[in-house]
Amino acid sequence: QVQLVESGGGLVQPGGSLRLSCAASGFDLEDYDIGWFRQVPGRERQSVSCIRSRGYDTTLYLDSVRGRFTVSRDSAKNTVYLAMNDLKPEDSGVYYCASNCNTDATVWGQGTQVTVSS
Repeated sequence: QVQLVESGGGLVQPGGSLRLSCAASGFDLEDYDIGWFRQVPGRERQSVSCIRSRGYDTTLYLDSVRGRFTVSRDSAKNTVYLAMNDLKPEDSGVYYCASNCNTDATVWGQGTQVTVSS
């Protein structure tokens, strides 16, 4: 079964850090661009970061997170990570990983909630 499963969300104070994980099963993550997206109530799902497939290995970031977030891939674990540092309240939302850098992805995880609040 082809699926993505996110984990690692939670409640953190401003300035804190979290690391999200996106574990794949049924396919090799390296063969796909893997994107991270954020959604808040009443707004469209927004691309936050992406790591391109094997052979490209380019990383992409939303301007507001560049320098604070880092996307990486562990091929042995078939997992993509999103390390988030210096978190701000506006980073809050449900974070999803998907099998593309844009919302046309065909495989999506179930999402993990990130709340940044004091």
